[in-house]
Amino acid sequence: MRSLPVLFLALLLAVASACRSAAPATPLPLPSAEDSSPASSQANTMGPGDMVEVRVFQEPDHSGIWRVSPEGTIDYPLCGKVELAGRTSSTAADSLRECLSRYLRRPQVSVLIREYNSKKIFVFGEVQKPGTFPYDGEMSIIQAITLAGGFTRTAAQNSTNVTRLVDGQERKIRVPVEDIGVGREKNFQLQPGDIVFVPESFF
Repeated sequence: MRSLPVLFLALLLAVASACRSAAPATPLPLPSAEDSSPASSQANTMGPGDMVEVRVFQEPDHSGIWRVSPEGTIDYPLCGKVELAGRTSSTAADSLRECLSRYLRRPQVSVLIREYNSKKIFVFGEVQKPGTFPYDGEMSIIQAITLAGGFTRTAAQNSTNVTRLVDGQERKIRVPVEDIGVGREKNFQLQPGDIVFVPESFF
């Protein structure tokens, strides 16, 4: 017959094993500055209000700067209204090249996005000039804070958070901007529609 201490120990081990098997899964943490991915490909697409530059090699009459209309098009020589909304620089160049090939011999076309006016970011809280700013391709958190005039004296820089829409749901990401500024953390890339909020420090 087993002694009481042995039976008690066996009972404790059985309870511990049952608790481990029944424990709920640990929720995944929100993405942080160091594991954030670059802006998605949609961040680099064109939209109404954007300024685009079209360059056609050795064809100055077909090169120039256009603003994308509210309908998402530009009026382009020979081609008429060309849909650019939702296109990247590469796919826009392909579309213009296809049109121009009917009139020119092997046209070499490139498209550059000069201004992203269709996409915005928002910066609020303890910054000098809070507001809405045009998103620029590959925009970082440091650039956004700079556009907003920098931090106020009472800013809790390392508690800056970015609210981002992910799969239809808002997620908050803490971004330690002070650590980024001194090189202790990697820079954080923003995406169109991001809301940057800098809270006040109470110390």
